[in-house]
Amino acid sequence: MKKALVTGGTGGIGEAICRQLANEGYKVYVNYAHSKDKAEKIASETGGIAVCFDVSDKKAVLSYISEIGCIDLLVNNAGVSKIGVFTDISGFDSDNILDINLRGAMNCARAVLPEMIRQKSGNIINISSMWGQCGASCEVDYSASKAGLIGFTKALAKEVAPSGIRVNCVAPGFIMTEMNRCFSEEDLELIKEDIPLGVFGEPHHIADAVSFLASERAEYITGQTLAVNGGMVI
Repeated sequence: MKKALVTGGTGGIGEAICRQLANEGYKVYVNYAHSKDKAEKIASETGGIAVCFDVSDKKAVLSYISEIGCIDLLVNNAGVSKIGVFTDISGFDSDNILDINLRGAMNCARAVLPEMIRQKSGNIINISSMWGQCGASCEVDYSASKAGLIGFTKALAKEVAPSGIRVNCVAPGFIMTEMNRCFSEEDLELIKEDIPLGVFGEPHHIADAVSFLASERAEYITGQTLAVNGGMVI
């Protein structure tokens, strides 16, 4: 049975990815940093295993991934954000965003790659954002971290392709998760007006994109960013 590690596996998008991959036969390792009960519930319902570590902690990442052993698919989904004017964001919050969103993905990739290279196969999928493609005011640090993920995807894909490893990226648009339910109905309607398809995305749309990129149908695709945003960024 193939093994998949999904970081940030308890959020709306992360949970959808975990469930989709489990349905496709993966043994899913549901990573979490705080939501133990939810992670264990998802793992129990999907036949997976909940694993607790902070992706920004290099030692913890190496320790847990060495325990898991060979991972066939890594989905770097863990992420945080902080809305506010760039000059008002504290140094702590800025560092935290970059440490989790970008360095965390690099930590996990660095930990799984030696075994993938030895096996001459593997798949890494990074979850970026449409703001990583075009930028967003009041989310400057977040946009920078997600743009960094896209650059990381391209460079790493070139480096590990000779070892039979593919690296791709998914850039979600406005997806209706708990994180976005903080907006008022009025704000949501204004946002929807900027989406050509006229509807918000759902977590399963991102899970479907991950499923495709992880499959043999995408065996000739690497270093690419798949935008799933309803046409909001073209």
